[in-house]
Amino acid sequence: MATGIKINIKSKIFKSGSEKKQSHSAIRKLSFKVSRGEFCSIIGPSGCGKTTLLNLISGLDKNLNGEIIFDDKKRVADIRTAYMFQNPRLLPWLTVLENVEVVLSKEQKASKRAIEILSVMGLKKFLNFYPAQLSGGMQRRVALARSYSSQPELFLLDEPFVSVDDQMAHKLREMLISLWINEPTTIIFVTHDLREAIYLADRIIFLSSAPSRVLLDKKVDLKRPRKLDDQKIELFRKKIIMNNKKKLAGVYTDV
Repeated sequence: MATGIKINIKSKIFKSGSEKKQSHSAIRKLSFKVSRGEFCSIIGPSGCGKTTLLNLISGLDKNLNGEIIFDDKKRVADIRTAYMFQNPRLLPWLTVLENVEVVLSKEQKASKRAIEILSVMGLKKFLNFYPAQLSGGMQRRVALARSYSSQPELFLLDEPFVSVDDQMAHKLREMLISLWINEPTTIIFVTHDLREAIYLADRIIFLSSAPSRVLLDKKVDLKRPRKLDDQKIELFRKKIIMNNKKKLAGVYTDV
């Protein structure tokens, strides 16, 4: 039976300086699992190594001291993985449709997969537009469509909605949840916003300041659909903080 992804990072150290004598320990003894089809949020203070963690999981950073495996035997390099960054990273010389199709297989292109997802995202009228002709929020929608259209087995997101206004950020969250519910996949979503994590995730993993390790692994047992401004989310947030003051003190400003 499919098990999802297992992450065990012994350490991650960055060396700097002309003779590499200065070092920074970003991660130490960080271990957790994410089940197949689970939506897992990672939350932690600035500089704790969240992006470093995603880069190691994705294989963008190949200098791994540890083990990351999928379904007990596969490397992440052997599965379909999508990665959505803090900025859209659209190719300016390609149209909206071409920006999505660039990650698709021949079969996916033939099935009009890109048009299908872009239509769901409300972008059918903009297929032949270029990124410079779109608003920031629309560019994010294209980036989300590109990631999800590839039908990834693992979807990594690194604070993808941080630089858009609150209204657009929430619209993007709703779109992400809708896509995930209709086509479930394993998601690891990095954020610094605890309310966002509670709204989105099945489970939240709290990281310490660098070198990061798991401080708390919390299941979100609120029924879906959820509303970001629902009092239940705020009560759940306060309960986490009140019940884990010692674990989270000194790491989260609202503790």
